[in-house]
Amino acid sequence: MIDVIPGILDTEWSSIEKKIATVTPFVEWVQIDIADNTLVPNTTFLDFSQFKKIAVQFPNLSLEAHLMVANPEKYVAPLADAGFKRLIAHVEAHDTRLFLEKVQYEDVEAGIAIDGPTEFEQVEPYLEEIDTVLVMTIEAGFSGTPFLPETVEKIKLIHEGFANLPIEVDGGINDQTARIVKEAGATRLVSTSYLYKNIGNIAQIIEELKTA
Repeated sequence: MIDVIPGILDTEWSSIEKKIATVTPFVEWVQIDIADNTLVPNTTFLDFSQFKKIAVQFPNLSLEAHLMVANPEKYVAPLADAGFKRLIAHVEAHDTRLFLEKVQYEDVEAGIAIDGPTEFEQVEPYLEEIDTVLVMTIEAGFSGTPFLPETVEKIKLIHEGFANLPIEVDGGINDQTARIVKEAGATRLVSTSYLYKNIGNIAQIIEELKTA
């Protein structure tokens, strides 16, 4: 079964809250992109305390954080306290091992992301011990950038070597690329710009991605 996870990369709380409310009837998870201008040249909304409202407003929804930051370990406790259920840090961060150690003290799932240009060998040592892997099919940092076909091979390698590990894929996901990554072994599709540019037809777009 393929899960579709709406992704939100934004700087304003009002916009984030509106996007969450729009997709909540149709999904179980939403991904919040977090950037602080250290790992990628972008900065997003960083007042995590605001997300405590989400558990009250939408009790059936779970949040995951995609940490596009150089030092993800410093965000683990604040995000867990704000109600996030899954934290995903980049293998390109300064100390991925420290992030995984910090996550062990919280009641959250741990994931590692690998950026579009990064070789599979960098993430391979962590795949036995994490709850999910996020394969970026673009270069991380901004939404709406083009899908990188060469990243599909990483999805295949992970699927072949770690068959039970959930594989999220994020970047340039639409009805055409969804089929490509699913055939390679992806089990979760993160869609940001494609989903929200069709905001009046969210339910249909989610179903199209699931069945592509």
